[in-house]
Amino acid sequence: MPRLFLAVLLLTAAAPAIAAEPPAPVAVTAAEPADFKASVVRLNTTVQTWSAGQPWEKAPPSSRRALAAIVGPQQVITTAEMVADATYLEFESPDGTCFAPAKVLAVDYEANLALLGPASAADGAKLFAHTQPLAIAPPPAIGQALDIYQIEDNGVALRTSGNLQSIDVSSTFLPGHSFLTYQVKASMQSAASSYTVPVLQHGKLVGLLSSYNSKDQLCNVSATDIVVRFLKATSNGKYTGFPSLGVSVATTEDPWLRQWLKLPDDQGGIYISAVRKGGAAEAAGVRKGDVLLAFDAAAIDRRGYYQHANYGNIGWGHLARGERCIGDVVTLSLMREGSPLTVKATLTREEEHTRLVPNYTFDSAPNYLVKGGFIFQELTLPMLQAFGEDWSSRAPLKLLDIYQNPEKYQDRAERILFLSAVIPTPATVGYEGLRNLVVRKVNGKDIRNMRSLIDAFKANLNALHSIEFDDEQFTIYLDEASSSTVDAQLLQRGIPRLSRAE
Repeated sequence: MPRLFLAVLLLTAAAPAIAAEPPAPVAVTAAEPADFKASVVRLNTTVQTWSAGQPWEKAPPSSRRALAAIVGPQQVITTAEMVADATYLEFESPDGTCFAPAKVLAVDYEANLALLGPASAADGAKLFAHTQPLAIAPPPAIGQALDIYQIEDNGVALRTSGNLQSIDVSSTFLPGHSFLTYQVKASMQSAASSYTVPVLQHGKLVGLLSSYNSKDQLCNVSATDIVVRFLKATSNGKYTGFPSLGVSVATTEDPWLRQWLKLPDDQGGIYISAVRKGGAAEAAGVRKGDVLLAFDAAAIDRRGYYQHANYGNIGWGHLARGERCIGDVVTLSLMREGSPLTVKATLTREEEHTRLVPNYTFDSAPNYLVKGGFIFQELTLPMLQAFGEDWSSRAPLKLLDIYQNPEKYQDRAERILFLSAVIPTPATVGYEGLRNLVVRKVNGKDIRNMRSLIDAFKANLNALHSIEFDDEQFTIYLDEASSSTVDAQLLQRGIPRLSRAE
């Protein structure tokens, strides 16, 4: 998704939890002393994603250019969005005279942060010979001025000053993954290498600009706290990521819901609408229908906010994802059927590959099967997003329900397989209009993942295949001899391989 000056963005942050009345922001674009350029490098990336409709091939490549901050010896920090599905990464000196191939040292797509280094020690030594890593600034306060930096193609450094307007927990890259974020009021101009740029205060790194809304002149900036925790976690070379409690929640502002939950009027808390299989909450005994009242003695109000010592009211998610580490034991104060309950939970990281419907599939090829012209794929969030900007309302209701309520389906499969499209062939006559149907069984065998689907077809050679779908409660049949002939023709006509299950 294009960012910053590649297109005008709508911010994904919710309404600010902290309202402030700072003085009118001063938007200044001015030349910065040359020594600033000793602490940054340009980052050039070539990105190539996999096609949603034809999973055996990639979409045309595109390029991105950003300004990245040097934070350690030959170490550079940028947003994860810059390296997602990248086929080539390259550092470039601010003056455009020195280049070096780069590699990813650590990446967290959920927090939208990535640490990079040179791919070659010799090239890195030359590029970083006269550089100076940036120190990390203390967390800023509401109303304070922050500086956003860009560098023009001619090498002139630009500084745009703005005011920190609000702080809250929000998603700036992946839906469903929210982290502490600064919202800065600043009027920026188009400049080179501005897909993402560093944000400083008094010459020290505060965070990274992740999006810019030119209409409202608002910037989303990754918070200092998250940057510090990310860099600390990468210091031993074995990055494990941020922890998760493993629940989905809803507010308890509705009076009828509060009455049903037996919540007193003066009691806060958020309703636990789902508990993810294998997560920290499930292991601790938390159930769907519980009300989370407090997290390690931090009371949570009915809107899902708590009182932070420095930031005021912010989203409760920061307690688990921004202030704790994997393996930390936390105390959860709950209300269950009107009675108080306290449990201990050991925070874990929910790896994306363990989700029934993964939120992202960066840097990996999609699994699929083409059989006789039927195209079977795994359900993922990127697949749903392929339905367009309004995917949350345009995608098929069945697929949306699986994504939004995975707990209803997680016991039946590791992945949801569905018929995504049908290529008109002699083997698919009469079935050309079928699509977006969830596969339940093939040849009488339950389908739990792509490998099981492929094996179910292979185990029934020289016969008529039966394919049973989920709620539609109907079965279609595929002749093996006819489908094998079609498969051979599809390989001759350009499909490089008929299946992938990795």
